[in-house]
Amino acid sequence: KDIEQTDTVDRSVVSWHALTIEETIEKLRCDADLTTRGLSSEQATERLASYGQNKMSEAEKETIWEKIWKQVANVLVFILVVVALVSAARAIFEQTVPPKDERNATTILTSWVQVGLITTVITVNTFIGILQEGSAEKAAEALKNMLSADARVIRGGREVMIPAIDVVPGDVIILSLGDRCPADMRIIESTNLACGEAALTGEAVPIDKVITAIDIPAGANAEQIPLGDRFNMTFSATLVAQGSGVGIAVTTGDYTQIGTINRLVSQVEKKKTNVLEQIDQVSKLLAVLISGATLITFFIAFFASGQDGFEAVSTALVCCVAMIPEGLEAIVTLTYAWATTNMAKNNAIIRALPAVETLGSVTVICSDKTGTLTQNVMSLTAFVTSNAHYKFDVNATQRVPANFVREDVYLCERAEHQQMKSLSSVIKDGANSGAARKGHLESSNHFSIDTSLHPVEIEGGKDGAAPAATSSEGPFANGASPDSTFVYNALNGGVLCSKCVLGDNGTREGEIGNPTELSILRAAYFSGIEIDTMKRDFPIVAEVPFSSEYKFMATIHDTGDAENYTTFVKGAPDRMVKLCSTQAKGGVIDDLEPCDTNYWIEKIAILSSHGLRVLALCRATIPKDSVEKGENLGPEFVNGRPEGQWLTIVGLCAIMDPPRPECVQAIREAKGAGVRVAMITGDHKDTATAIGHMLGIVDEKYSSAITGPELDEMSDDEMKEAVMIYNVFARASPQNKIRIVKALQAQKQICSMTGDGVNDAPALKAADMGVAMGKEGTDVAREASEMILADDNFATIVTAVKEGRTVWDNLRKVLFINTPINNAQGMSVLFGLAFGLKQSPLSPIQVLYSNLICAITLGFVAAIEPAEEGIMSLPPRRIGKRLIGRFLLLRILIATLVLTCLVVASAFWLKSKNTMCDGCLFSIEDENDANSVYIDGDESKGRIELNYYLEDIRATAFNVLDFGAISVTLSARFTYLGSIHPRVFRGNAYCWFSIVVVTVLQFALTYIPGLNTFVFQMKGMDLFQWGITALFSVIVFLVMEAEKNVRSYLKFKGEDTDDRQYGVFDNPMEGEDNKGGDLLPKGASNLNLVALEK
Repeated sequence: KDIEQTDTVDRSVVSWHALTIEETIEKLRCDADLTTRGLSSEQATERLASYGQNKMSEAEKETIWEKIWKQVANVLVFILVVVALVSAARAIFEQTVPPKDERNATTILTSWVQVGLITTVITVNTFIGILQEGSAEKAAEALKNMLSADARVIRGGREVMIPAIDVVPGDVIILSLGDRCPADMRIIESTNLACGEAALTGEAVPIDKVITAIDIPAGANAEQIPLGDRFNMTFSATLVAQGSGVGIAVTTGDYTQIGTINRLVSQVEKKKTNVLEQIDQVSKLLAVLISGATLITFFIAFFASGQDGFEAVSTALVCCVAMIPEGLEAIVTLTYAWATTNMAKNNAIIRALPAVETLGSVTVICSDKTGTLTQNVMSLTAFVTSNAHYKFDVNATQRVPANFVREDVYLCERAEHQQMKSLSSVIKDGANSGAARKGHLESSNHFSIDTSLHPVEIEGGKDGAAPAATSSEGPFANGASPDSTFVYNALNGGVLCSKCVLGDNGTREGEIGNPTELSILRAAYFSGIEIDTMKRDFPIVAEVPFSSEYKFMATIHDTGDAENYTTFVKGAPDRMVKLCSTQAKGGVIDDLEPCDTNYWIEKIAILSSHGLRVLALCRATIPKDSVEKGENLGPEFVNGRPEGQWLTIVGLCAIMDPPRPECVQAIREAKGAGVRVAMITGDHKDTATAIGHMLGIVDEKYSSAITGPELDEMSDDEMKEAVMIYNVFARASPQNKIRIVKALQAQKQICSMTGDGVNDAPALKAADMGVAMGKEGTDVAREASEMILADDNFATIVTAVKEGRTVWDNLRKVLFINTPINNAQGMSVLFGLAFGLKQSPLSPIQVLYSNLICAITLGFVAAIEPAEEGIMSLPPRRIGKRLIGRFLLLRILIATLVLTCLVVASAFWLKSKNTMCDGCLFSIEDENDANSVYIDGDESKGRIELNYYLEDIRATAFNVLDFGAISVTLSARFTYLGSIHPRVFRGNAYCWFSIVVVTVLQFALTYIPGLNTFVFQMKGMDLFQWGITALFSVIVFLVMEAEKNVRSYLKFKGEDTDDRQYGVFDNPMEGEDNKGGDLLPKGASNLNLVALEK
């Protein structure tokens, strides 16, 4: 409604950030004195009518009756309703039309029971279906919770508070610390104003706001300026983090940046899972087959068997009900529910059931780096001294110096792709670059290196690498760990020269300070150093506070020397090395030697080439009378001393956010499963490449990385090629993610994409499988996704992919179990009558019971089977594949044939035992049975006594059918492995629980008086009948095992027995509709460019 109201106003895209304040006022068609007077009440009312309320539109919600109708509006439910109506009509007819003494109580009872059972089936299926859809999209709600409730505006020259939904374009809004911006605004006054826009732009620190227009580079599109660089704009739902200001509302409601995202994430097509859609399609085919079988059964019953009209209709409907898979849709839904529960236990929360199917088809997983592939904890990985490299165990849990081990070959050479480059080039590509990532104001590395400071001769000339020191003497042998004294003296500079606070037990919880500095404290803590004790024993006497201008920090401490203080300096390594005259030999602070500048410069280059941040730790002594306690010193204390080079360099700290150990194995498993893993990060190219090498993402096939700016310059065709040859995307923005997704889809890839911010929501929606972070992510990202990682761990995605494949396999097993049972029930009735039986070998209640009990118990056995061995060594399932392929159909037909033949055979076997009347058969309970045979043909003498009556045949057929179903289930548990093996007793405890339940129920229904005769129309069985049941159950099991052996042989010969290739039942073109077309515009960098469809 709100969108319809806005049709009368100009909604063309305006680059408000590129306009001056005067141009903004003119564009909004406001008075020149707007900044002082604001809008008048009349103007505000008119604009509210034109633009609509400042709120985001919501999707129309379904009523409960619409939900119910959607569940019952299918042809099989219609057939069941018809059966229920006919059964009710028969019961009413039997109760009212015949004389009381001729009324058949059994018929009346079974008819009403049938009506009750059918009603129950429909009700349960409807309830489960509605429950499954209960997790509808809540993205709009999550976004609404971010919006402001009130706004302080200037109206008619006065400050007034109004509800935020009444804000209109042109309103002058006053912002104070802690306020939430009620609209997208052009700032006109700023008093140290800064807004936190992390969720929207990805910028972690608050953005300082200005009032001047943003300069647009020549030839550039103003709309391509990233939101994070629009410093004169504030955006709806962002918070004022400091200062105050005044702005003019330029867009409201759905037309704000967050409103645009709301429209993207709320355009969700509510649809059934692909499997349930297949079942709907199969239902229509089944309806035709069932109708034909029912009609044939009626004609045979009426004309060949001589049944009366009502009886013939009842028999036909038994066949009809038998073939309808009443419980199939419920068991499929329960299969998904079980899978989603299992995934939740493994930290993968599924929000939409179709995602379970998609997981089995994923070919590419595009993952964020920080926190997903890595630990999101900056860690010291190596400490480099003048002659050695000490590797630190970043996954250590014990606090011992042995976590450091000397490994001189570790990071001893530049990364291969940086071998012959100059130092400046190496630094520029790596984690020590001072360049800010796209959309950010400054580098996240406070100790970054300015390559312009380095003269060419230090870089080593054309050949790049400077000669390195070759000394490998002490103090510890290669492969040995240093002692606690060495570690204490090596790292105490990093601990004391820091204002950071380490988290509880060395974790991130409660930590305060720069992550790079905290990494040194964490390494010291896990080496056994008592951080708090050290700081308490050696307090700061004076300091040079850190500044990004000079990129170092210095603190002065009294370490017990009577005449001198100890000065600790840590900072950007390039600056520190130039100030050092000596170096601690081998890292021993009491053994000094002249500083080998070229050695340290090359070590900086080596570490940078591997994507590591580098921090230099230095120290020196100064006379106590040269500084005063509590003195705040300037940078000249360090870099302006008369002696020039005066420091001693102890070592270099190599720091990175290390990979999660479990992710390495997960990526190896994913690659083995034919799933490619790509990494998308805002980090530097070298850092991303180094992490990619460690994880196994960068390999011979995908040997390098590409950056976001490079992607921005590519055409659509170039982009489509790039996503197929690169696995690492560095310096990438959220907008790059969207193009990557669309390009992969254009290449017929099934793409999973991870994200955490509001600005990631469109990419999550565009992906085939959006995955949001549960710990670090925003509500909007979570609501825009199909799956949430509760632990933010990539390995969880691979676990979920495995579960998705398992679900698909298990659904095929469910069909293999349930379909033959349904078919055999109906075919047994049809062929029993066709071969000479006068009445159905199965009663209506037996049929309904078998349908339900087999679906709930035996079907669920298959639904919860654990993954079979080797499932992650198979390629992803192709899109458009149907559950039922050639070989599965063949197996279903074989099982149906065997079960039908044996059920019918059991009836005729027992019937043949009635030798006194040449195989006659009638009911023992129904005295009026038209098939009754009397002694000497005289009705007054009574009926002859049979060895087996109709009730005996129905009892045997009923048990042959259900115990035969158990045999099918046991064989179906393993696709190729034999079930005649101890493995059949392992892996699925519910299997044997279900078999026990079915067995107990079969005995109970067979022998409980009244229940067996009046409800199920059968009687207790003798040993001969149980012998038939046992024999036929074994035959079913052996036949299905033989089929399995033949199929295994065919697979060995190269046949597609898994139905992985496209066949006659499949749709190779499925999912192709929206995967052509254009990608986002070249250089796209703003969310408000296109509306993406799911």
